[in-house]
Amino acid sequence: MIDRINPKSRSDQYGRRINRDHSPVLSTALPYATIILGSLLAVLPVSGTLPLLPPLGYMIFLGWRVMRPGLLPMWAGMPLGAFDDLFSGQPFGSGILLWSVTMIGFELLEMRFPWRSFMHDWLAAAFATTAYILLAITLSGATPNIHHLIAALPQILLSALLYPIIARMIDWLDRIRLTRVKVVD
Repeated sequence: MIDRINPKSRSDQYGRRINRDHSPVLSTALPYATIILGSLLAVLPVSGTLPLLPPLGYMIFLGWRVMRPGLLPMWAGMPLGAFDDLFSGQPFGSGILLWSVTMIGFELLEMRFPWRSFMHDWLAAAFATTAYILLAITLSGATPNIHHLIAALPQILLSALLYPIIARMIDWLDRIRLTRVKVVD
């Protein structure tokens, strides 16, 4: 017989979950930490003649925004974009502008189409990443021409193809973020 007074004596799967809650530090810090880590990956010494490394910080930021719409506040694009500007090599302010516009754009998209599927999210993320790369070229101070666009094409394609992997990673990290830990009495 199950002891009603002491839930720890329960042997079913729900008795082990009593008196457990989400870790507030983990649930708050994990999205920001993964975005910052993605922005730091831009400083990896990758040698090549074309820019092939997609903007991983931006894509992880976009993945958290698309997968968990209410998790990041509207103003989160500004400090995260500023941190990305420090490590991406872009002029300071371009990430702040583009990440903030992304947050506003996806907020408007969420209000207009709250019933989207994964294919719609993938298409929206691919469009946002493409616009981000093209606008980053423009804001970098270079005069955009056909050669810049051809050089950015592999990066745009790789970014669009990489989104499902990043979405799966965000889903896995979100499950870790919401794991329940024992509350100390």
